[in-house]
Amino acid sequence: MTEPATGEGAARRRRLPRGLAGAVAVTALLALYVWQIAGRGVAMIREGHPVLVGIGVAVLVIPLLVIGLVAREYRLATRVQRMADTLAAAGELPVDDLPRSPGGRIDRAAADEQFAARRADVEAAPEDWRAWYHLAFAYDAAGDRRRARAMLRKASSMFTPGAPS
Repeated sequence: MTEPATGEGAARRRRLPRGLAGAVAVTALLALYVWQIAGRGVAMIREGHPVLVGIGVAVLVIPLLVIGLVAREYRLATRVQRMADTLAAAGELPVDDLPRSPGGRIDRAAADEQFAARRADVEAAPEDWRAWYHLAFAYDAAGDRRRARAMLRKASSMFTPGAPS
């Protein structure tokens, strides 16, 4: 029988993000897909027919785009997690305490009110990544995922890990 894990290794294992296993599984499936697409592109190029060579080269661009986009998303996720850890350590992590309907939908008026407050914070301190991070979650609560993601990217670009608060 093994003893329960203790120490730094156990703490590191407990802190793994919950969605990491799913993200890794989807990325593995995507890697298999990219491998297959790249193989088809190479096969077309090897045929030597000018039209197939052109299509093969174009097909090889797809895996490069996919790899770049996946890497970009993993970088963002890592930075967002670092930002969340920094905010949690300072007791400033956004709290989802908005009132909800019995079906689980966030009350629109409360979300709009929270959004206005977060927007004012950004206008008051446009250089503060924390304000942008909080605004991202206000956008999310308001149902605008595209802008929420853009605000997280903005916060991420301003965030410097390990810098004094």
